Amino acid sequence: MTQKTVLIAGASRGLGLEFARQYSIAGWKVLAGVREPARAVALMRVKGVELFPLDVTSAGSLADSAWLADEDPLDLLLVCAGLYGPDTAGFLAPGDADFDAVMRTNVLGPMRVIQTFGDSVAKAGGRIAVLSSAMGSIGASTQTSGLLYRASKAAANMVVKCAALEYGPKGGTVVALHPGWVRTDMGGEGGELDAYTSVRGLRSVIEGLEAQANGGFFDWRGEALPW
Repeated sequence: MTQKTVLIAGASRGLGLEFARQYSIAGWKVLAGVREPARAVALMRVKGVELFPLDVTSAGSLADSAWLADEDPLDLLLVCAGLYGPDTAGFLAPGDADFDAVMRTNVLGPMRVIQTFGDSVAKAGGRIAVLSSAMGSIGASTQTSGLLYRASKAAANMVVKCAALEYGPKGGTVVALHPGWVRTDMGGEGGELDAYTSVRGLRSVIEGLEAQANGGFFDWRGEALPW
């Protein structure tokens, strides 16, 4: 049986790190992109994972890593890099620096990562999954907290929809995924799920995706979410 390959953008901690652990244990070849490989100590301890430098906000960094798409067909591309930004409680516009940092990471990042590796995934008939959030759902929104993060994830969802239109006809399946409220550095200690449970559920969702799921938005249990 041919070994499958997953490329994870943003694998140094949190859900990206847990994805690397679980896919490695499952026998996949894991290509783990992190901004500073020398500081990804926890990831270094995961047996069989291949680290490479990747900054999703840098066009140069993506160009330097593009060769990975030529080495092995990519069965799965996971975009896990994300930034929450200011933890606002009401309708409060962010400062320029916060806006630029969050939007470059959460929106421009997936654009560039998918553009770089999307054709390889589609050629392999694989899947592209972007970690989004229910906080980016316009249809289900009932709060104003984390305004910048919400706006960035809503924009990232549009990136997923457009990527689905581009790579779906070529053989790929592109989806946005909500991991739940997870106990990570970003989610905080009050999260409802641990990283293992969330990623185990997300892996099951990804594995079960069929062609008609292209362009969809699903949570870690496989339930469709409103845009």
